[in-house]
Amino acid sequence: MEDSTEEETEKVLDLSSFHLHNLDSVDLPTYLIELDLTANRLTELDPRIGQLSSLKKFSLRQNLIDDAAVEPLSQWEALSDLEELILRDNKLMTIPDASIFKKLLIFDVSFNEITSLNGLSKVSPTVKELYVSKNEVTKMEEISHLVELQILELGSNRLRVMENLENFSKLQELWLGRNRIKQVNLCSLKCIKKISLQSNRLTSMLGFQECIALEELYLSHNGISKMEGLSTLVNLHVLDVSSNKLKSIEDIQSLTGLEDLWLNDNQIESLDNMAEAVSGSREKLTTIYLGNNPCAKSPNYFTTLKEVFPNIQGIDSEIVA
Repeated sequence: MEDSTEEETEKVLDLSSFHLHNLDSVDLPTYLIELDLTANRLTELDPRIGQLSSLKKFSLRQNLIDDAAVEPLSQWEALSDLEELILRDNKLMTIPDASIFKKLLIFDVSFNEITSLNGLSKVSPTVKELYVSKNEVTKMEEISHLVELQILELGSNRLRVMENLENFSKLQELWLGRNRIKQVNLCSLKCIKKISLQSNRLTSMLGFQECIALEELYLSHNGISKMEGLSTLVNLHVLDVSSNKLKSIEDIQSLTGLEDLWLNDNQIESLDNMAEAVSGSREKLTTIYLGNNPCAKSPNYFTTLKEVFPNIQGIDSEIVA
């Protein structure tokens, strides 16, 4: 078993943070299965990479690669079995042509200057994780064929509408924080477990009702004024609705698995009905944030919350002994 592990290690070349401007001084054995070039100063791809026919994982994260520099990838047929391609944090302005990678599982082009998802239609439907966060994308398009997708990260873009999610029956995580989305449209994603829509322009929570497998829901920094559409989410463990316009706690009585509840920075006046509002999760809840609400100024604030939640471990940033 040890010999096998050593053999695998020999097939991995990690050149992270070597500050390389090129690979002229580097030996690239053709048997490599992983090549990590993270955090260098590369502006072009060494043509020898195109001969690494056993390569499964290739990372160019945090370099100076632009559209022209990445173009040779689309012609390197020897790399067609690649499973993981990381182009995060470079200077790309368009989605690179990844059509030759028929077994691709992970594709990451986050932290670039990409303005459109045009080109994703050529990406293999085998992809399970797609990361396009921190770009300038305005529309969710050319993704419908990615039926194996489990993680979709499109946070920190310029999206206004949630769309083309109908075919994602296997999707488990959807990250859309820091966009300009005004309305929830999840197309009945019944297997999804994590959703983030933080820092958008939502005014309503309606739209999550059929996401019955949901375990974590992040909706902070929106304009939501009412807690609703939550009663069916019986598998929810984490709910973050901080920094909204909520005046009361509602529609979570049936959530018996809730462990973390973030309600800070809202307009909640009183704790009088707290026990009833959270009746399903009183024993389970371990963390609650209610700071920067009018109710947090109550002289019995901590005492009341400790009485309501006998197993509480954290109130706001305070650890409960």
